[in-house]
Amino acid sequence: MKIRPAKVQDVKQMQKIIEFYADNKEMLHRSLNSIYENIQEYVVAEVKGKIIGCGALHVSWDNLAEVKALAVEKNYARRGIGTKIVKTLEQNALGLGIFTTFALSFKPAFFQKMGYEIISREVLPQKIWSECINCHLFPDCGEVPLIKDLSVKSKKLKKTTKKKK
Repeated sequence: MKIRPAKVQDVKQMQKIIEFYADNKEMLHRSLNSIYENIQEYVVAEVKGKIIGCGALHVSWDNLAEVKALAVEKNYARRGIGTKIVKTLEQNALGLGIFTTFALSFKPAFFQKMGYEIISREVLPQKIWSECINCHLFPDCGEVPLIKDLSVKSKKLKKTTKKKK
């Protein structure tokens, strides 16, 4: 399995995985148009040419990015693929100079295992809720906001890199 940046050819497979969970009310729907327009934000997990998972990193503010649209095909669930996708997105955030990521999730326990903390909605800037206004579940979708400080991870990474030199 490899994780790589998404390509336009992946979009229909990505949406199929996302829609499975959205239809089961485990995540929000993503239109084909939305995925195409934001393809640069996505990474995919691929096995033998087949897309088995995806996730996106959406920059929200100067030091804040959202991990979103995280989904792994049901047959590949609980194998650490979602964790690998999130770690890749966190590395992408660090590469952009962003040290705080957040997620809005119907399954907060997954993110909590990865070091995210549940927060109140008021902690996040008003700007991030602009997408919510267009959602059919607004204003009470039930997603739980979580946040993670990546600067700790970045400091550990720098120490490890220095030791190897």
